[in-house]
Amino acid sequence: MTLRRIILGLLICLFICSPCMQAKAQSEKDVYAERLALYKKMETITHVPWFYLAAVDTYERGLRKALRDREEAEGMISIYYAKEDWVGVLNPNKEDQNPHTIQLFEGIGLDGNDDGYARLDDDEDVLYTLARYLESYGYSEDDFRIALWHFYQREQSVNIVYGHAQVYAHFDQLHLHEHAFVMPLHHNYSYRSTWGDRRGWGGRRIHEGTDIFASYGVPIQSASYGIVETIGWNPYGGWRIGIRDLDNIYHYYAHLSGYEKGLEKGSILKAGQVIGYCGSSGYGKPGTQGKFPPHLHYGMYRDNGITEWSFDPYPSLKVWERAAKKARYNS
Repeated sequence: MTLRRIILGLLICLFICSPCMQAKAQSEKDVYAERLALYKKMETITHVPWFYLAAVDTYERGLRKALRDREEAEGMISIYYAKEDWVGVLNPNKEDQNPHTIQLFEGIGLDGNDDGYARLDDDEDVLYTLARYLESYGYSEDDFRIALWHFYQREQSVNIVYGHAQVYAHFDQLHLHEHAFVMPLHHNYSYRSTWGDRRGWGGRRIHEGTDIFASYGVPIQSASYGIVETIGWNPYGGWRIGIRDLDNIYHYYAHLSGYEKGLEKGSILKAGQVIGYCGSSGYGKPGTQGKFPPHLHYGMYRDNGITEWSFDPYPSLKVWERAAKKARYNS
């Protein structure tokens, strides 16, 4: 009787959850389509490439996830402006939506849809304000980087946003947030949560990642869409590669035996693409091998616009592994 109830419950869950999951996937597609249409509308008005606007908006969306003092955006656009900057520092009306008085008090808020208001909660107004700001610097890549520097006053933020723009321009779409497990499932591998464990080589420190043990030469796959931010030798990580995704997360792959041919700093990748091969490099000068069993050290680091910090990648790895197994089963 108990087994029947369990089976019945699973069947009910399947029938209920499948339409919900399909509806969620369709909803995400709709959001991407609407957001892209908005970017391209502003590109038509201001001639600022849509992928520049998408890159800034994406970076800001990641900041909202990382910063506790920023609420989630109410609309589709996540670009953040402080109220006093929007309406003008000396403006006595901090809720001002009149574009004329905002301009009078040297606020930055603009009316992007000709409805007579410059509102912080209006996606078109916010995006138009950003587009006009970028337009004032010019349209070249150098102009874009200069505008970003004045906007963020931080070189790493400039590099991340510029990288986002390159990824969007390369794939010519927004739906680039899918993930893949970091190894092909048909290879033998094992891992457990090792984030925070003590490490001794090079001084006392904590282990900022998850070790996935596998044989030499097992292909290592990019967990995400993104751009190669660092590549080469590191005394701790050996032959390592760092990839920045569109959630501002830096993915760190270490102890490789080698890289996939053609990869270099600035290479643009898709989720599941082979980037290198499992090895035991590191803990010494360039070329040092074999000081430990072959494995992939995989780490994740989040950027908050000020600094970066590591967080436990184990839960993400389990989610991606389950998704990969499910996809293989369904196929």
